[in-house]
Amino acid sequence: MELAHSLLLNEEVCGQLGDHQRAAFIFEWLSFLKRLLPTADRVEMKQNQKNLVDQLTRVLMGSPGPPTRQLLSQCFALLYKIGDPFLATITIDKCNDIIRSRDDSPSFLPTRLAAIACLGAIYEQLGRLLGKTFSTVVANLMKTLKSAESQGRYEIMLSIEKILRGLGPSALPCHRDVYKVARICLTDRAMPVRCAAAKCLLELQREAVFLWTSELENMANICFRAFEGSNYDVRVIVSKLLGTILATALMAKQGTAPRQGPWRSSLEEVMALLWGGFLRGGGGGSFLRASGDMLKRGSSVSRDVRVGITQACVVFISCLGSKWLEYNFMTLLALVLELVSYPRVIQNPAEAACCRCCISFILRATVGRLLGERSQVLAAKEICRVIAKQKMAVDATLSDSNMENRLSATDVAVSQHILVCTLQELGSLILGLGSTAESLLQDPSAGLLDAVTSVLLDPSAVARLTAAWCLRCVSVAVPAQAAGLMDRCLERLTALKSCPEAVAGYSAAIAALLGAVQHCPLGIPHAKGKVVLGLAEDLLRSASQNSRLALQRTQGGWLLLSALMTLGPAVMVHHLPRVLLLWKCTFPLSIQELHSECGRGDAFTWQVMLEGRAGALCAMKSFFLHCRDLMNDEVIGRLLAPLTCAIALLTQLPALIKCYGTQVKNASVMFRLRIYEVLSLLPPKSYEESFGILMKQLLSDLTGLESPECTGLTLLLSFCHTSDAPLLGLATSDTDHLFIEEQLHSGSGAGAGSLEHDPFTIHQLPLDVPLPLPPSCCLSQATVQLFGLLFPHMAGAQSTQILDQFSNSLRQLKASRQQNAHIHMASALCCGLKCLGSGHRGLLPEDVRKPALRLLLGALESGSEPLRCAAAEGLARLVQAADDAAFTVSVTQINFDKLKLVRDAASRSGHALALGTLYRYMGGISSPQHLNACVGILFTLSQDSTAPEVQVWALHSLSLLIDCAGAMSHAHVKPTFSLVLRLLLTVPSAQVEVLQSLGRCLNALITTLGPDLQAEGPFRSLCLMGCAVMQDSSDCLLQAQAISCLQQLHMFAPRYVDLSSLVPCLCANLCSSYLSLRRAVVACLRQLAQREAVEVSEHAVTLVKDLPRRDNSLLDITIKEIGLEGALFSLLDRESDLQLCQDLRETLSHMLGSMAMAKLSHWLKLCKDVLSASAETATAAAVETYQEEEGGDRADDDSIYTCMAESGSPFSHPRWSTRVFATECVCRIIAQCESGDPAHFDMALAQERRLQESADFLVLHLADLIRMAFMAATDPSKPLRISGLQMLLVIIHKFAALPEPEFPGHVLLEQYQANVGAALRPAFTADTPPDVTAKACQVCSAWIASGVVSDLVDLRRVHILLTSSLGKVQAVKEVQSQLYNESTITMESLAVLKAWAEVYIVAAQSPKQDEKPAWLLQPSDPSAQPPVNPAGNGLLRLVQADLSTLSRLWLAALQDHALLNLPHEYAVQLPATGGTFYTAETAEQARRHYSSSWAAILHATALWLNSMGFIVLDEGPANLSRPVTPTSMGQSTSLASIRSPEDINAERFYLILGISMEFLCSPHSDSQMENITYCLHTLHALFDVPWPRSKIGNDQTLSVELLSVLHRLIVTRESPGVQLAVLELVRQVVCAAQERVREKRHSAEVDDGAAEKETLPEFGEGHDTGGLVPGKSVVFGALQLCLCVLVRKLPRLSPKLTGSNPVSSRPPLALGHGDYQLVSAALTILSELPSICSPEGSVSILPSILYLLMGVHRELLLQPPGPALGLAVSVTLQALRVVLLSPMARAEKCQGAWAHLFRCALNTLMDFWDSEEVFHGVNEISRLTILTIFLRLAGPEVTTVQPLLARSISKFQGCLECKDPVVLSQTYKLLLSVFQSPAAAVAVSFIQVLGGALVGHLQAIEKRRPQNTEEMQAVLAGVRALETLVSTAEEEHRSQLVPILLHILISFLLDENALSSASTAARSLHESALQDLMRIGPQHSALFKALMLSFPSMKARLRAAIMGNQENMKAKAAVCPVLSKKSPTIQLKTNFL
Repeated sequence: MELAHSLLLNEEVCGQLGDHQRAAFIFEWLSFLKRLLPTADRVEMKQNQKNLVDQLTRVLMGSPGPPTRQLLSQCFALLYKIGDPFLATITIDKCNDIIRSRDDSPSFLPTRLAAIACLGAIYEQLGRLLGKTFSTVVANLMKTLKSAESQGRYEIMLSIEKILRGLGPSALPCHRDVYKVARICLTDRAMPVRCAAAKCLLELQREAVFLWTSELENMANICFRAFEGSNYDVRVIVSKLLGTILATALMAKQGTAPRQGPWRSSLEEVMALLWGGFLRGGGGGSFLRASGDMLKRGSSVSRDVRVGITQACVVFISCLGSKWLEYNFMTLLALVLELVSYPRVIQNPAEAACCRCCISFILRATVGRLLGERSQVLAAKEICRVIAKQKMAVDATLSDSNMENRLSATDVAVSQHILVCTLQELGSLILGLGSTAESLLQDPSAGLLDAVTSVLLDPSAVARLTAAWCLRCVSVAVPAQAAGLMDRCLERLTALKSCPEAVAGYSAAIAALLGAVQHCPLGIPHAKGKVVLGLAEDLLRSASQNSRLALQRTQGGWLLLSALMTLGPAVMVHHLPRVLLLWKCTFPLSIQELHSECGRGDAFTWQVMLEGRAGALCAMKSFFLHCRDLMNDEVIGRLLAPLTCAIALLTQLPALIKCYGTQVKNASVMFRLRIYEVLSLLPPKSYEESFGILMKQLLSDLTGLESPECTGLTLLLSFCHTSDAPLLGLATSDTDHLFIEEQLHSGSGAGAGSLEHDPFTIHQLPLDVPLPLPPSCCLSQATVQLFGLLFPHMAGAQSTQILDQFSNSLRQLKASRQQNAHIHMASALCCGLKCLGSGHRGLLPEDVRKPALRLLLGALESGSEPLRCAAAEGLARLVQAADDAAFTVSVTQINFDKLKLVRDAASRSGHALALGTLYRYMGGISSPQHLNACVGILFTLSQDSTAPEVQVWALHSLSLLIDCAGAMSHAHVKPTFSLVLRLLLTVPSAQVEVLQSLGRCLNALITTLGPDLQAEGPFRSLCLMGCAVMQDSSDCLLQAQAISCLQQLHMFAPRYVDLSSLVPCLCANLCSSYLSLRRAVVACLRQLAQREAVEVSEHAVTLVKDLPRRDNSLLDITIKEIGLEGALFSLLDRESDLQLCQDLRETLSHMLGSMAMAKLSHWLKLCKDVLSASAETATAAAVETYQEEEGGDRADDDSIYTCMAESGSPFSHPRWSTRVFATECVCRIIAQCESGDPAHFDMALAQERRLQESADFLVLHLADLIRMAFMAATDPSKPLRISGLQMLLVIIHKFAALPEPEFPGHVLLEQYQANVGAALRPAFTADTPPDVTAKACQVCSAWIASGVVSDLVDLRRVHILLTSSLGKVQAVKEVQSQLYNESTITMESLAVLKAWAEVYIVAAQSPKQDEKPAWLLQPSDPSAQPPVNPAGNGLLRLVQADLSTLSRLWLAALQDHALLNLPHEYAVQLPATGGTFYTAETAEQARRHYSSSWAAILHATALWLNSMGFIVLDEGPANLSRPVTPTSMGQSTSLASIRSPEDINAERFYLILGISMEFLCSPHSDSQMENITYCLHTLHALFDVPWPRSKIGNDQTLSVELLSVLHRLIVTRESPGVQLAVLELVRQVVCAAQERVREKRHSAEVDDGAAEKETLPEFGEGHDTGGLVPGKSVVFGALQLCLCVLVRKLPRLSPKLTGSNPVSSRPPLALGHGDYQLVSAALTILSELPSICSPEGSVSILPSILYLLMGVHRELLLQPPGPALGLAVSVTLQALRVVLLSPMARAEKCQGAWAHLFRCALNTLMDFWDSEEVFHGVNEISRLTILTIFLRLAGPEVTTVQPLLARSISKFQGCLECKDPVVLSQTYKLLLSVFQSPAAAVAVSFIQVLGGALVGHLQAIEKRRPQNTEEMQAVLAGVRALETLVSTAEEEHRSQLVPILLHILISFLLDENALSSASTAARSLHESALQDLMRIGPQHSALFKALMLSFPSMKARLRAAIMGNQENMKAKAAVCPVLSKKSPTIQLKTNFL
């Protein structure tokens, strides 16, 4: 195909190809030419124009296919537009000649069609440049139209449309002629011709004024006739035509007429015209003239016409726009509702229901989509006025006795339909508005609730039920209204029990309100359920007292019970016994009683009885659906008794119906429906003994044909596979017109759904208005479902008998009755096989297969498309259930044979589909032979152009076969590609079903090839060509398939998908009127945005810049202004399809993730525009309200109330859901910036870089972020308020610590104090929902704890909000005044307590920061430590006032949490009345609130107890809403229960410790790192107090358990902060054990009466044996935990990890700062462990401790140097000191063992030193330091051992020979320490060996003076060591050593000449030596004098040095006064004249 990419056609290559390859080659060349021509050079084009024209003409004469001729016409037009346009006349003449040709052969038809297409394209591009030649062309086309076939008429209409578009006003002379032929084609029998004619007329009406003036009525009538027998595409385009013409006519009249009179009559005329068509169809004459005839005639109008007119009305209003609709809504509403005032449209219930659906669709599609939220509120008020007006009229009719004033029955019926329509729209409006509708409900002028509630007394059942549903919508939108409305209805129902309408209406309203609770997380008070149950019981008991009310009371009672079940098991568990009793009493107690009652009663009695039992069964159904957790064996057993009687009653129904007639028959239908629905929800095994009765009744229902209207899609759709839906004509399922198009489904004979058919649907889960089908239709579905459920449980013989009975029944029926029965039976069999195949395999007997196969094969040949699809699915399930390869082969062969024999299209299509579906559930095709045979047959059928229906089904089957075969189908990929492409290029464009099937085949081929498409080969180019063909189609579904194929191709081979051509196509269809196309576009954009979001956005903007003006220019403008992402935001705001909205959100999220950092300002402005577009009114109202409330206290907040909506915003009143998403996007941007450039959160750095580069940073937009958060947090919409508060919380967390560079000492957020306060204040008003207040409390605590506000006066403004909330927690709440469930009180109370806890944590921890270990002050994990407030002391004073109350509330909350967390087997221990903050009934709901709050409360409680030192104060209990238990309060309620402070402390201690340990060891805590941190800090604060430490110390079992939990935690958590906190807790546990041991030791001494004893501890672990038992030893647990930490950080410590040798050649792991902290903490704990052991126990653990200390020291020396390493080494040395100084080392029982182990450790140290490389620098010093510690602290029995002592001396000796002055200096210092060792033998040995070396080193200094400070320091250290040696020497040796010292010091002195030129280090050494001489000389005067006398040179040297020093001192003293008298260098000027 690459050879086709040239300007001129490569005719040589083209001539060598076959016919099919040539067609593809030409198509590829034309596609390339179309892309090339707009960018080609004009000069070159004119040079090659003649050749191109010739080649294109030859293509024209070559019979091109439909896609080729479209491309050909476009290339002709582009060529003449770019090149010489005057040569176009030649082509036009040529085309005219072709059209005039008399050749009518089929082979010449493509050429003629191509010529027609070329004429249209050329005139569309050139237009008026061609002069008046168009008249000849148009006349020629219209002449040809008269004799043309459907394809010709279709192309001619499209061509004329293009001619009109190109010529514009110039085509005026031919407008009338075009109109005449177009209106004829508008009613053509071919649907594509109708579409083309409508498009032509749509273009014509732009310039032809007569269409919407004089011909307006005729045009309307023509459109009405066009609707008759139309398909969906025709209805869409014709409705667009009609609506546009009517809108144009109305706008023209409004533009020329005065404002008042005429325009109103014009609107009325337009609507009268539409309603005339609605009433009489396409009949002639005006509406007014024909009104009399309409009333006389009885002919009905087809639903096609009515649906089309409904869509036209929507188009009409949409064309006029939202502003027009807003201004004229009142008039329009009256005219729309006028439709139901005509008796003809409501002459029967089905027609009335259809009419109501049409009106509802008009209102929903206009009011719901065109109007913004404020306009919708106004519209709702107007609807309320209409409702009130209608209800007043009805009430007046019913109450007025004057017959003249009373309305007729017809008027009353009209009123009920108006009420239904208005109530449905009102409910939908309220649902869409959400909590924004609260202002509407509170508006007294609207009177919404009064108006809706008044309809509950309407005489019409459907009006009452719709009013109940509207109240449900109010409850869902504004949950605060639910409880009040329920109380109102309960009160009215109790008061009006004697009114039938009141009982029915108010019971339905209560049921609807109960059903709404499923959508209200805040719920309703629990007591409401009990009240409703009591009322239902009362209604059921009183039903028999009054026959006039019996039916209503019975239905109402069971309706209430059924709705009560929706509250779930948490409510019903308390009422289940009463409900079971009601069920028991409703049915006979036995079968005998049932038989006896059948002989009693009359028709009415049986009607009431059946209705009551049907209601009871419906309540059972609701119970099974919503209370599944309560369905245990006992409950099911108690329900089986009434169910058995109900099943037995089925056998009596025929006799009752025969006896009492229709009245009982209707009730019996509902009874059977209910029993079938209930049994479908139960396990069939539970009622197995009733199978016989049930199956007999089911067979009777399936063959009885009592519901023939429930056929087709209504019944079969659920049994057809979703992939087969395109074959059923369900294209409308993916459209915006689904609601209205459902009226035209094949099962619509039952009429539209209506609430009156099943009142029990009022409480079901879906939010949309329930529209249940008639009971007879629902009965058919329930019958089929139950049959399918029971069929797998039938024995083989029974199954065979049942299927044989099916066959016999079918043979006895004829025509439509037979088809209806066939549908029922096939559906039942499919359902049974589905249940059988999905549950059991290989269980279908042989004798069952044959009749089942026979029945399904018969259905395959049916004329009903749904039945054929269901039969094919049934065959697949039959094969699955049989699970027999031979049977599968036989079924396949049967289909082969049938396809050879049958000739009718229906049979061939059915068997063709069966070939594709047969292996659907078999996991693929195992036999290549079968695959080859199937593909071959389907290939043949797919090419049968004489039967398009067979082509469609065969191609669809082929796509299924390819999908099923998978890799096995690779051998058929190439021929399938050829077939698909050939058909795409040849199938007429009017056969869209065939083209769509080809698209599915192409998609299956792409999926099968997958990544193989990246390889070289022809398949990729064939895929792209096929997609190009489908993209050029005018069918939206085909375009959607093309986009899906390109999306698949992009997934497998992204490099080969051209985004520059794909993205423009996507953007062009982004606002398509077809939902399926929009879905495909957005799904593709979502995938593209995951990889190439930036490229997609750039291509979209480029497209808009390059494109000319289009009709739909709104999208272009949006993309130009705010980019593609702005267009997606706008689309998200308009869409209502859930899947499309989800894809839009994901697309925007992907684009934000890829582009937000680079285009930060753009994205923030986009979100700001969305949020501010609707904020003006709401914010202004909020300002006025809060300013009035607060008065002068908030004067400084005024500046923040200036956030008005910006003018010129691209968004017009976006919905609250869109604004919520914008808020979430801002939070995502903040999170994304956090992981990006640090400048995003550094104002100084951001400002600096902003000046240097064109970069943008988040901190620069902080003001906008605060503003957006404020707008969202103060919005009337509750979800938006919560999102705004969450955004404010994120801002506080991320920006709290950012300093303000212009004002040092301040932070950035400090300037936004007023904004934050104003955003939070509305959340604490009395009418605020609890979840908003809870979120606001979280923000308050974060703001206070952030440290932003340092001034306590400013802090009080937010603090006072928390204080007020605390008051609400303490206040007594009456249950009657509650609006929500009691669990919301729990949620709000706990949120307040948590907020206070977080504030107190910050306030309490600030003074304690200095007391914590260094390794806890700087955790590397940010979550390890709560933020610290610099103003903590002041904050603590704020909290202190309420601390007494808070502490009690915290303790009460913790006790509640502990009780609720008990396992289920301990549930009996829960208090019967509930806890402090929860009730017993709401315990389950309260658990989740406690789980989100307890951790912070626990920590705060521990800190409070820490501050109190566990001292119990005698304070009164806090004022709580519920009584507080003594345990939680620490106070007693009576004298008898007074307990000691010790008991209270113990309870508090175990409560806190138990909660913490339970959570830390629970498996669900893995993701709750914050709570883990809280628990660890809680325990740390707890054990900081001596009393709790004593408790844990005295309870060894508890200590061991705690260590075990901590060990598990440190193994499973990698957070350094958590691990540090764990180790600190271990240290505290060890400390507690030490205190216990010391206490026991002290007690023993006191008991012995000994005043003084050795410090030998006689208590500790290990006792006399030294054994430490794992699981019972604190020492072992701590040692195990420390070992775990050390080995994980230093794995070379473990021989198992490094091999047998601990010293491995494996390099050590590099440690970080946190790792050093962990190692240091673990070593500190290890060093303390011997102190809690007995002497024998200490000997047991000492080897491990010494091994770890030595090993850690060795490993640390291998780490790179750094400050953290130095700290860790210091801790290691300190730990060794602690061990060496341990009292155990000198204990009599273990002294020897300790000494031996110390010697071993010292020897190990030497071995490590010798076995490894020589270390220098800091490592050498560290080793020498640890050696020195041993030498000084280990004792003589360790250090004086000669081999160790000699090796130690050698180590020092080696270091003394080091050339590094730093090492030498430290060696001298350590040597000094050894010289002072308490062990004289050690000191003497070192002096003897190393003294001479020391003197020699110092004597050598005279020859080589120090050159730097390090060398000078080393010399001075040596001098100090020598000085120490002299001072420690014995007196007889000192006289010999002092002269040596003095001699060395004098040698350091320099003469006067050398001193002046010496280095700084040498001069410093000179001065230091002189000072030492002057200090030491007087101490040894005799020796000093003798030395001076003996060495005169020394004396002279010393004298010279002293004199030089004195002269220097004098010189310095002389300089000082001179400097002080010196005049200042700068003179101040005092004379400025």
